[in-house]
Amino acid sequence: MNIKVNIKQLGKKKNKIAGVDFPLSCSPKTVRELIRECVRTCVSRYVERAEKSDTPDPLTSEQIADMSEIGKIAFGINYGEKLPDEEKAVADAYQAYEDGLFRVFLGEDEAGELDSAVTIIENSEVTFIRLVMLAGRML
Repeated sequence: MNIKVNIKQLGKKKNKIAGVDFPLSCSPKTVRELIRECVRTCVSRYVERAEKSDTPDPLTSEQIADMSEIGKIAFGINYGEKLPDEEKAVADAYQAYEDGLFRVFLGEDEAGELDSAVTIIENSEVTFIRLVMLAGRML
């Protein structure tokens, strides 16, 4: 099954959001299962990139311009030899969701708590919104 996950394109001046295809191994029935399947997809894509040859693809002028806006131009190569632990990544994602660090939306509706039921069909639109906490002190 495939879903569309909306991801903000970093460095875009107009905050462009792009739908990215995410293959899932099953049809999630709860928010917990949806997060687990999305994290697994992200980890497997990261591992594929890490195991790819040491010769990166050349960057286009547009990619260089986009990356320069965020202050870092990189080929996306994993220079460390340690690969991520999928189970730890899933556990960290659950904890971050429970701590309110990000929210999940299905279409335009918020998904709810981790054990809330969800209906995911082929090409469902899912949006993960990272919440950035403001730091400072009160006078």
